[in-house]
Amino acid sequence: MAAGFTEQPLPTWRRAVLKVGSSLLTTPDGALTGRHADALAAFVAASRRAGREVVIVSSGAVAAGRGLATPERGAGLTGRQALAALGQTRLIALWQTFFDAPVAQVLLTHDDLRNRRRYLNARSTLRELLAIGAIPVINENDTVAVDELKLGDNDNLAAIVAALVDADVLFIASDIAGLYTANPRTDPDAAPVMEVAEVTPEHLASAGGAGTVAGTGGMRTKLDAAIKAAAAGIETVLFDGRDAACLGRLADGALVGTRLRAPRSRLAARKYWLRHAPSAGRVTVDPGAVDALRGRGASLLPGGVVDAVGDFARGDVVEILAGGEPFARGIAQYGATDVRRIARRHTRDIEAVLGYSYGETIVHRDDLVVLPDAARLP
Repeated sequence: MAAGFTEQPLPTWRRAVLKVGSSLLTTPDGALTGRHADALAAFVAASRRAGREVVIVSSGAVAAGRGLATPERGAGLTGRQALAALGQTRLIALWQTFFDAPVAQVLLTHDDLRNRRRYLNARSTLRELLAIGAIPVINENDTVAVDELKLGDNDNLAAIVAALVDADVLFIASDIAGLYTANPRTDPDAAPVMEVAEVTPEHLASAGGAGTVAGTGGMRTKLDAAIKAAAAGIETVLFDGRDAACLGRLADGALVGTRLRAPRSRLAARKYWLRHAPSAGRVTVDPGAVDALRGRGASLLPGGVVDAVGDFARGDVVEILAGGEPFARGIAQYGATDVRRIARRHTRDIEAVLGYSYGETIVHRDDLVVLPDAARLP
């Protein structure tokens, strides 16, 4: 077993985000290598064969670009941006060599995740990529990001992406076996931490900074990511991405590393937020839509919408009413004006009526919660 860690079960999951750090994709001198990516890709492939979905958040573009430029280049912000542009294509090409399925490059910026409309666009794109069987490989768009608006590190980005795609678990592959009570590289008395119920200030205080030249994060950023993921009800697991045997066990549902739990399940956290978030308007639906949403767990389509009340925008939380009573709540994929224009229409008519389309749903089933007392509705 890895450095004192013993085997424990993984949380149950259907969709996951796998974060892979630069240290696992580069040689000590910074060149791109597939040495450890091979076993990581085998884990992804095995998970996909089991019917699960995996989104990869991969560092390594700047390091890969550094191998293509002269040593004196790459200093400062513009230098790093140029290295990212050079290296990103090589990084995606590396991942594609391990899969028969298509690999899709997705580059995100701070603005993509801050702006609600762009956030939803990114979410819709990732959902579609997963639906068609592609493997999204995500990185921050370092080519255009500026220091003031950078997401900071890919551990943080991975936690945001996990919430974005409604992941059940966040896998963080590192060059260390998991969380310890102290830095195991400098403290011989450091003991492995198998499980964390909740990350505390004491955990953060024991975490260090970046461990390698290629990396931008350390255990502290991983714990910060786990805190963000836990807020969305997503568990985080830390493990040694260099250990092929560890990755083999991971594919079989066993973790040799640290499991950082979330206070409540992903579904419970999301339902709680949807139930209590301020609503910006109301959507009235017909009995057929009530049956589809309440009985079959379906999405709300335009054909079942009777009317929209209020001035809500795309991305706002709305109440869904039947017979004048709210029975569900969800995130609107269209603004109020658009909903009124496409109400009672077939999904194939959306683009013809509006001149554009954000998809066929008014409220996607992943963004919808039926209220506890909805069973009283006829």
